[in-house]
Amino acid sequence: MCMTGTTLPTPLYGLYQDKFGFSELTVTVVYAVYAFGVIGVLLLAGNVSDTVGRRPVLLWGLGFAAASAVCFLCANGLGWLYAGRLFSGLSAGLFTGAATAYVMDLAPRDGAARATFVATAANMGGLGCGPLLAGLLAQYAGRPLVLPFVVHLALVIGSAAVVLWLPETVRERQALSSARAQRPGLPPQVRPVFVPAAIASFVGFALFGVFTSVSPAFLTESLSVHNHAVTGLIVALAFFASTGGQLAVGTVGLRRSLPLGCVALLLGLALLAGALRWDLLPLIVLSALVGGCGQGLTFRAALSAVAEASPEGRRAAVISTLFVVAYTGISVPVIGVGVLVGPLGLEGAGLAFIACMAVLASVAAVYLLRRPVRENA
Repeated sequence: MCMTGTTLPTPLYGLYQDKFGFSELTVTVVYAVYAFGVIGVLLLAGNVSDTVGRRPVLLWGLGFAAASAVCFLCANGLGWLYAGRLFSGLSAGLFTGAATAYVMDLAPRDGAARATFVATAANMGGLGCGPLLAGLLAQYAGRPLVLPFVVHLALVIGSAAVVLWLPETVRERQALSSARAQRPGLPPQVRPVFVPAAIASFVGFALFGVFTSVSPAFLTESLSVHNHAVTGLIVALAFFASTGGQLAVGTVGLRRSLPLGCVALLLGLALLAGALRWDLLPLIVLSALVGGCGQGLTFRAALSAVAEASPEGRRAAVISTLFVVAYTGISVPVIGVGVLVGPLGLEGAGLAFIACMAVLASVAAVYLLRRPVRENA
């Protein structure tokens, strides 16, 4: 429910553009403010749940999610959108490391692999539910800039009740004042695993970032798709395909999932390039499915390898560091595309992004083939 709120505005950006009259660059900046909020929290407080406990951190995260919904409900100018996205980023930043570590804490001793899938599927599944929920409500329920956030606010309140019911898993809790900002760095035993995992995660999240922020405008302007539910569904398909890719890791194996995921990301980028070049809706749907599956393969394999290699007391901090890299991928390239839309147009900016990400995905695949992640990482 927390992650659903982070993508809830995706099919609504066109309505906000009409209401407030801002450019495509502003859309990408509004989107990226969320990622900067995530990165800030992960760097400053990514390890705080290891100290003060999982439940307090998740309750703060739900509080920021509620504040985000209120900002969008009150939005009468661009500043409210920035504030709403920032609060959304703060909520996701607190949840990504703490909730993943919490799920793994609560899992039985022989259920680590299943717990990793549950955590990553909740992450990506929630991200997919956001545009789908908002698109359906905006298209068929009326008051498109109000009702989605009212519904999300109610879901957040229900989620807080669930968190209060859960047991705390951090045995030696300390006061918040004893927590220290997380310094960049990794335990030595994690570093060999972290490098390929981080490269693959960056590429996958970059594809998601641009697909989520730019595709609604492309669907409207180039393909004349004006149905908000359809727009939300196409964006949601990428996240749901990611969940399918994560499920496939158990069959494919950790060693093969990272390079195979990079290949799928390359194919997804090629399909997106074709959709932009020839204005074909089937290609953008295929791009969402194939690219999403590749992102799921790389994301779960990366998270599994990093989490299993991490010392128990540093697990949330190391997972948070991986998410810092991933959310850098979901923010910086997005703004780059927004900057290029002016001189190159939406198609040219998208193709320039695809070319850069294709090079990076190729480098990651070659790296992983030469120095594969071990199955027992």
